[in-house]
Amino acid sequence: MDRILELLQKDAKQSAARIAVMLGMEEAAVAAKIKEYEENGTILAYRAILNDEKLDCAPVRALIEIRVMPYKGHGFEKVARHISQYEEVRSVSLMSGGFDLCAEVDGDNMRDVALFVAEKLAVIDGVMGTTTHFVLRKYKDEGVFYKFEEKDERGNTL
Repeated sequence: MDRILELLQKDAKQSAARIAVMLGMEEAAVAAKIKEYEENGTILAYRAILNDEKLDCAPVRALIEIRVMPYKGHGFEKVARHISQYEEVRSVSLMSGGFDLCAEVDGDNMRDVALFVAEKLAVIDGVMGTTTHFVLRKYKDEGVFYKFEEKDERGNTL
């Protein structure tokens, strides 16, 4: 992978000037390369990774495994794109194993996620079955470790 992309992936707030110094390049060349990556779709977005435990109203997140009957000539694409259109869906991935797709879904509470599965996901043509796993706590996301102090049952800091 290009070093510019590696550096941006670790910290998207880095300026072209800073990256240029780190790589021994001209700032204009780095800025042009970043613009090219944005225009050709290599860089899709810049996002902040939030610690849900620090938010007043953290979403309930679920990973939903989906078994799909692939469409002739379209494979899993048609169902995956349909699922991707819903606002609740953060990501959809084709996967190997006992299920075909995995969707990461947010809701205000567990009931919202359950209703999404029952009323929107399960009724899609081609969806044969689902299994829902609720995320209880994240320890690392997108390569970033969450910072929090834990205590064991005796009250000692770990």
